[in-house]
Amino acid sequence: MKKIILIGLFFSIIASANAQEWLTDLEQAKTVAIEGNKKIVLVFQGSDWCAPCIKLDKEIWSTNEFKNYAKKHFVLLKADFPRKKKNKLEKTQQEKNNKLAEKYNTKGFFPFVVVLNSEGIVLGESSYKKISPTEYAKLLDSF
Repeated sequence: MKKIILIGLFFSIIASANAQEWLTDLEQAKTVAIEGNKKIVLVFQGSDWCAPCIKLDKEIWSTNEFKNYAKKHFVLLKADFPRKKKNKLEKTQQEKNNKLAEKYNTKGFFPFVVVLNSEGIVLGESSYKKISPTEYAKLLDSF
């Protein structure tokens, strides 16, 4: 029984080590970007109401193809704006997301993808596109 538990624990640690983590704080994302010499991909989404946001997550962000590329090239930063009460963010997180939107998404587009350098300067912008995860990653990297 102990062996089974240890094996399960080992595989969950391996899986979580390979997972691309989405950050929710710009300052933390900048620090990680500087340390890894990476660009920041800031995504504005409405995870529980915006159909193109949900498609972008399913067709691009959640694919192994994109995750593998992103792990080496990007720091992923998410600013979510859910509408359903059950998905409501903590007040401090909502305030952080609002500040990000005031600075980087003044027109309120969803989904809206902004590529930043490690200092928070905009390098390029995108949105949902019906292309492969590899093509999307290369588009973001081209900025």
